[in-house]
Amino acid sequence: MKKTKWWQKAVIYQIYPRSFQDSNGDGVGDLQGIIKRLDYLQKLGIGAIWLSPVYKSPMDDNGYDISDYRDIAPEFGTLADMDALIAEAKKCNIRIIMDLVVNHSSDEHAWFVEARKSKDNFYRDFYIWRDEPNDLVSGFTGDWPGSAWTKDDASGQYYLHLFSKKQPDLNWENPKLRAEVYDMMNFWLDRGVGGFRMDVIDMIGKVVDEELVANGPKLHDYLQEMNRASFGKKLGDEALTVGETWSATPESAELYSDPAREELSMVFQFEHIVAMWKNGQKYQGTRLNVPKLKEIFAKWQKLDKGWNSLFWDNHDLPRVVSSYGNDGKYRVQSAKALAILLHLMKGTPYIYEGEELGMTNFPFTDLSQFDDIEARTAAEDLRKAGVPEAQIVPMIAANSRDNARTPMQWDDSSNAGFTTGLPWLAVNPNYREINATACLADPDSVFYTYQKLIQLRKENDWIVWGNFELLNTADEVFAYVRLFDGRKYLVLVNLSDQTNTFSSVWTVKEVLIHNYNNKLDDISALQLQPWEAFAVELD
Repeated sequence: MKKTKWWQKAVIYQIYPRSFQDSNGDGVGDLQGIIKRLDYLQKLGIGAIWLSPVYKSPMDDNGYDISDYRDIAPEFGTLADMDALIAEAKKCNIRIIMDLVVNHSSDEHAWFVEARKSKDNFYRDFYIWRDEPNDLVSGFTGDWPGSAWTKDDASGQYYLHLFSKKQPDLNWENPKLRAEVYDMMNFWLDRGVGGFRMDVIDMIGKVVDEELVANGPKLHDYLQEMNRASFGKKLGDEALTVGETWSATPESAELYSDPAREELSMVFQFEHIVAMWKNGQKYQGTRLNVPKLKEIFAKWQKLDKGWNSLFWDNHDLPRVVSSYGNDGKYRVQSAKALAILLHLMKGTPYIYEGEELGMTNFPFTDLSQFDDIEARTAAEDLRKAGVPEAQIVPMIAANSRDNARTPMQWDDSSNAGFTTGLPWLAVNPNYREINATACLADPDSVFYTYQKLIQLRKENDWIVWGNFELLNTADEVFAYVRLFDGRKYLVLVNLSDQTNTFSSVWTVKEVLIHNYNNKLDDISALQLQPWEAFAVELD
């Protein structure tokens, strides 16, 4: 058997700092707030926190526009607070994984401020400039169709920004820029972080004049150089590095994550997300297509040389129980079912804050309720495209990133225990029923299903290393077997509001986890209840 790394048996928990816990009453979550809640995360059993950006930033994109990579945004705290979080988390056997945003910086970063002063200064080539723009487009401009170029009036040249015009793209072809990035990464590694989640990392090798945005020819050279110069040198294979790669395929994922190549631990792939978008368009809505979901997961489970990440939710996606589950009558059952389905596959699972409570999407009714730059841009684009105003809110609401960013629901007190002040984003009004205190008091809650899944992974090598076989079942039933060391484990999930039948020649040796209280022994012709899910060892 292969050597098991800590992050192959661990579950990672993503924290969106603005929304997790406010400690000083200003309505914004902060680092001291996270420290306050470490005992909760320790009880859940996670191995690491992926911390969305807390760097100094003008917050045009909620921190993904960084103006100083070596300092903390005042709303989150100080460097001393960050050091305290790393130290206190370590006492709980929890590592801190920093968000690394190096495809672009803020236009208020000192590098860009200096770059705009002259065409000839040292920092000019840290960014990408052209005398004339090409047809590359940006996601956050608000223009139609949305140029990725903005003119710098002082020099008469255009700079590239694949996102907001306040997020100029860094020029990775410049070795001096790369050296600065690696030095910055070592600054954080020396402070004790355990690795990095790398924002849109597949874009750093872009070839601008060919309009090639992702998977450029030098991408993997840069990642190998990064590994040698920073986390590989400092932590070796103890480092957890995960790249955000919307363009990844199983073949390219193995290039990123094959240990022999010395690049990253794993990547986030989004095929199972994008395939559920209606007509392939994010703001056309989401429809769960179970046969397609089975096909995609089965394909990704075949990674041999590389390693998978497993996730439903993150800060860029709506709540899974609302988009793929049933957040009404079967909220608890479907939240558990989706967790069981995902966590018993091969790969490292990621939980987004509140997912373990079964938190739901926000009931948006008006455009004024959206904070996110992407949602506001999409609304403007839809308006320009002639979509009636009455249709825009429901179109944006289904997949808005704001769904994930509403404050964490801790208890049924004012503002869900998130803040004593005015929250920066409205709390979901269902917090009185859905909150951590209520879940912790209920032994049959979603929280304890997640806790059990985390513990099962720690204790069972079959979850880490077992072979995966998809079973042929009814369309809405997702069933797979994990084979390990001569033993066989069945995971069976009904992803629907209807009863479905599952027939089997096997008998149950031991029930490992189940989201209903029904007795589970004879599975020869099992009537699966809506959103029923279980894992068993087979005789």
